[in-house]
Amino acid sequence: MAVWEPVPDMEAASLATIRELIAILSAKGYSRDLLYRDGESHYVLLRYWKSEESRRAAQEDPEVQRCWARLGNEIQILKVYEKLESVPLGAKK
Repeated sequence: MAVWEPVPDMEAASLATIRELIAILSAKGYSRDLLYRDGESHYVLLRYWKSEESRRAAQEDPEVQRCWARLGNEIQILKVYEKLESVPLGAKK
């Protein structure tokens, strides 16, 4: 999960790059992504990797690397959570 905001005057460009990145990751079967926005112009990207192997493969993929390089000039990352643990919601007995 990543929380980010666009660099001034780069919102349209950053969203285009994020869309391209999500399309590449999806087409190659690396991940499934969801993008949200809060009321303060912060974006929250949730990425569900298919597997740890897919995550490693994506990190080495030249198309993915090009998108990440462009994003480095288009967004400011506020917070990243590499891994989150699920919390059971069922009642304990």
